[in-house]
Amino acid sequence: MTDATLRPRRSVLYMPGANERALEKAKALDVDALILDLEDSVSPESKTEARERVCAAAQSGAYGHRELVIRTNGIDTQWHAADLAAAAQAGPDGILVPKVNSAHEVQQIEAAMVAAGAPDSTHIWAMIETPIAIRKVHEIAAASERLAVLVMGTNDLVSELRASHVPGRTPLLAALSQALLGAREAGKAILDGVYNDVRDAEGFEAECAQGRDFGFDGKTIIHPSQIDPTNRIFAPSPEAIESAHAVIEAFRAATSEGKGVVTVNGKMIENLHVRDAERILALAETIQRD
Repeated sequence: MTDATLRPRRSVLYMPGANERALEKAKALDVDALILDLEDSVSPESKTEARERVCAAAQSGAYGHRELVIRTNGIDTQWHAADLAAAAQAGPDGILVPKVNSAHEVQQIEAAMVAAGAPDSTHIWAMIETPIAIRKVHEIAAASERLAVLVMGTNDLVSELRASHVPGRTPLLAALSQALLGAREAGKAILDGVYNDVRDAEGFEAECAQGRDFGFDGKTIIHPSQIDPTNRIFAPSPEAIESAHAVIEAFRAATSEGKGVVTVNGKMIENLHVRDAERILALAETIQRD
């Protein structure tokens, strides 16, 4: 298990890079990660000022345990090169690039980061939000050791598919599954997309539970009211932790006694169940420590 996949990323909140008050407020929010945004939330006339502000925030050391990520403007925009160079020099935990569509683009991003002097600790985060990215998701995920996290851009994907936002996300299920397969095959973390209606708490929790059950590591969010439910739903439950302890203890006892078959609560236990239990306990311990 790599550090990139173990690090808790239950709640990953987008914060507008041009809003100084929002960036200050973010210092007290109980999120696992913050995405300081230079793209959708920033108007063209504010791009340069926002870039300076988020880079200063990333260098400030004022955000505690929270993972800090800077989202640049897209590769095909006039701001991307300057965003990437400035972010690389600021040295955040990650740099998130929108609409990454190929392994070649990942390698271009990595080369530009290295040329700008990015520290080794700054990872690439790639947004998966187009049909071609879904088709090439494993190639993208495996393109660089520096790439740590895939982020689903479900709003753009729905638009490009000419689909609809509906409860249960039936139009997106195939794409979500494909993205998860590509991420896991490459050993990378992957985050679910945003939920747009901040007033619909019930719908939001249902989508969090769906994402968790699919296997996502966490969810990108757009409002502080979404933090607590995301943290709760994507964390190992008390029941899961108790079960994980029982699986590991039963397996160790059976191994020491030379038994070939292990059962817990009537269910047969194999090595894969032990690995899952160890991952659950490691994640729970990391969350508790943070």
